[in-house]
Amino acid sequence: MKPGGAPADELDEDDWYEPPTSEQDETIQHSLFGEILDWMLAPLLLLWPMSIAITYLVAKGIANQPFDHALEDNVTMLVQQFKLADGTQAAGQLPGRAGGNAREALRGDDVDAVYYLMLDQQGRYLAGDRDLPPPQDAERYRSGTVLFRNDAVHGTPVRVAFSYIDTPDGGGDDGERALVQVAETLEKRAQLANEIIKGVILPQFIILPVILALVWFALSRGLSPLAQLQERIRARPPDDLSPIDSGQVPEEITPLVGSLNDMLSRLSLSIEMQKRFIADAAHQMKTPLAGMRMQSELALRQTDQDEIHRSLQQLAKSSEAATRLVNQLLALARAENQPQAGTAFEPLELSELARTVVQDWVQASFAQQIDLGFEQAAEPVMISGNPMMLRELLGNLIDNALRYTPLGGSVTVRVRSTPELAILEVEDTGPGIPQAERSHVFERFYRILGSNVDGSGLGLAIVREIAQQHGAEVDIFHNPRAQTPKLPGTLLRLSIALLPPATPPEDDITYG
Repeated sequence: MKPGGAPADELDEDDWYEPPTSEQDETIQHSLFGEILDWMLAPLLLLWPMSIAITYLVAKGIANQPFDHALEDNVTMLVQQFKLADGTQAAGQLPGRAGGNAREALRGDDVDAVYYLMLDQQGRYLAGDRDLPPPQDAERYRSGTVLFRNDAVHGTPVRVAFSYIDTPDGGGDDGERALVQVAETLEKRAQLANEIIKGVILPQFIILPVILALVWFALSRGLSPLAQLQERIRARPPDDLSPIDSGQVPEEITPLVGSLNDMLSRLSLSIEMQKRFIADAAHQMKTPLAGMRMQSELALRQTDQDEIHRSLQQLAKSSEAATRLVNQLLALARAENQPQAGTAFEPLELSELARTVVQDWVQASFAQQIDLGFEQAAEPVMISGNPMMLRELLGNLIDNALRYTPLGGSVTVRVRSTPELAILEVEDTGPGIPQAERSHVFERFYRILGSNVDGSGLGLAIVREIAQQHGAEVDIFHNPRAQTPKLPGTLLRLSIALLPPATPPEDDITYG
């Protein structure tokens, strides 16, 4: 029910909607095709406006060139007329002749307006349009050269070509020079620039969609091997773990296929090991279960109480063996499938852990008439590990030592340390492990022939698995304290890294 009494099936959408969390956002898949397409098209769409701007500037430069040449020709013509008039007429007649010739020579059109201005060496007006401004800083311009500038007449932008002329009357020494300049508005230039831009940009509007289509097709074609690889993997039977043929994939995908093949190889090996483990476990379980069934059937057929009691004793032994085998199988499976074993590690003192495990096996050692001892390190031995798994490891080492040590023998558990390692040793006075067998005793269900000792062959396999998870090493030696050559004994040594000492806080450091 809702707080207001509404039934649960009438909840509003806002009542059950949960916003996506960051973990959900991280699981959103990204398209490789879309990402490549974005990285290709984003620069293209960014560069296209820049291309238009650059094209416009280039078009203006191209459009200016022919009109600048025409202005230069007009200025040259007026300079020639000025020199001719200056050499044949008096000063009072010069403006009229030069001005008339200029009006006839400069022809405007319906698009642009043309202006000109002629000043003598004293800067006095000779002819032309008085509204056309002269250039600024005339002294920095060289005589006899046609120059260009941008200016304005009545607020209208114009392009101006001008030239300074040295005349005999000017003397040349005082810097007085005559000025001739012609100006033209920019309408024809703008029209030509626009035509050039249209000729360049309009084809781009046609070419750009074609480019996009070709990019789309090229990406689809280039990524098709991924789709083919996906289809080949999907077409495989579930039990096919054979390597993928890397010869049929592009070079860029070869490392991915190689990694996938490595994973398939490891998976195949793991599955084979699991199958062998299940087969071996089933085989090992047959013996105690068959014995239990046989003893129970025999007990049901017996009428003699002594025979019934003997059958029940055998039944108890068989059930004990089956229980121990099942416990070891579960321990081995737990050790092999411990997820992220490193995350379950914690600081612990190895001597204290070993002491508690040895105490658990004291009663078993009394029953077998074996002296079980413990030698503790002089100082605390700190390591990082999983207490439950290390207890299982040491328990299997002690159990293995007790089983192979004869009556009246001894088993010693010892903890010591070096500057870098913590050492856990379990030594016994049993028959020892021959050198040739030491590489095999850590295998599952492996037992030394002729040992005549009950067991499943899983104890040392569990020890090796737990040691590997802790980054430790297990070594096998003869007992250096053995008393007789016939019983060289066994020394099993576990070497694990010490936990670095904790650095005290800055406030706790005292100085003398």
